[in-house]
Amino acid sequence: MTDDRRAVREFFTERAARWDARFPEDGPAYAAAIAEVGLRPGETVLDAGCGTGRALPLLRTAVGPDGTVLGADLTPAMLRQVVTAGRARSASLLLTDVARLPLRDGSLDAVFGAGLISHLPGPETGLRELARVVRPQGRLALFHPVGRAALAARQGRQITADDIRAEPRLRALLAATGWRLVSYVDEDDRYLALAVRE
Repeated sequence: MTDDRRAVREFFTERAARWDARFPEDGPAYAAAIAEVGLRPGETVLDAGCGTGRALPLLRTAVGPDGTVLGADLTPAMLRQVVTAGRARSASLLLTDVARLPLRDGSLDAVFGAGLISHLPGPETGLRELARVVRPQGRLALFHPVGRAALAARQGRQITADDIRAEPRLRALLAATGWRLVSYVDEDDRYLALAVRE
């Protein structure tokens, strides 16, 4: 594992047990974002970097009993929290690096990534891998329950134009990795970038 991936794993391992308690009000934002992805019954969706699995029950509801929900995370402690919270019955869990998914080409209809883009070591590689496993015209949702300015304030830093989640930078990054940005919202109470697989 590279140092970047080790750092991500250590960051989330330390916080896994307290993660849900830190952000107890995020549920409605998750539900609204997942509704905008436009999932249909029977589809296959991946929660990339699923963390404690807050999105998994909502994704299961969206694709129904005939759909497939996968939750992938790099951090064993986060996947243990999925189980502890009772969310594992909504999905099949994968302990894996999002940049090296054990999935066939074009096997997914959609990917949901909450907070994912900021934690991808080498985001180009991760986004290219997600494009590989999503069928043409499949969807990618990059979500955060607060916008860039609110998140920067929460973290005690200034918002900058070179932020990977800034629209011009993200649009170019997506275009270079097989995606087309179709919708972008960055407000205090939500961040949602929707892209389509080219």
